[in-house]
Amino acid sequence: MTSTVIYAGDLRTVATHLHSGSVIETDAPLDNQGKGERFSPTDLLATALGSCMMTIMGIKARDMKVDLRGMKIEIEKIMKPDPRRVGGVNLAFHFPDALRIDEKQKTILERAAHTCPVIYSIHPDIVVNIVFNWKETIVNL
Repeated sequence: MTSTVIYAGDLRTVATHLHSGSVIETDAPLDNQGKGERFSPTDLLATALGSCMMTIMGIKARDMKVDLRGMKIEIEKIMKPDPRRVGGVNLAFHFPDALRIDEKQKTILERAAHTCPVIYSIHPDIVVNIVFNWKETIVNL
């Protein structure tokens, strides 16, 4: 078993990761009768995609002796109605100013991001837009 989830009432859930004991609370979003005080389940779906891509890039970067610490992703979840669902996810990657990598390394990292398990698990009807905002300080090493 991976986790347990308990309904805490008032449209809030409490999920516990069984191996670590880590806890995540969710709320229904404001536009769906919730308080919006926590991630919504659909927020977690979009965020899981970004986190997964970042993790796979981190594994590849570590193999290449590249430090991606400070990399950031801005994530936008797009909802669709009838039935209510995630229709799209926009991800904008931003990299630390101090990062110095060449074009080959950049390509390897971008390709790695596109191999994360979550992106393969997302329904093809969900439009995923990814932008890698590499700094102008990229150099040939």
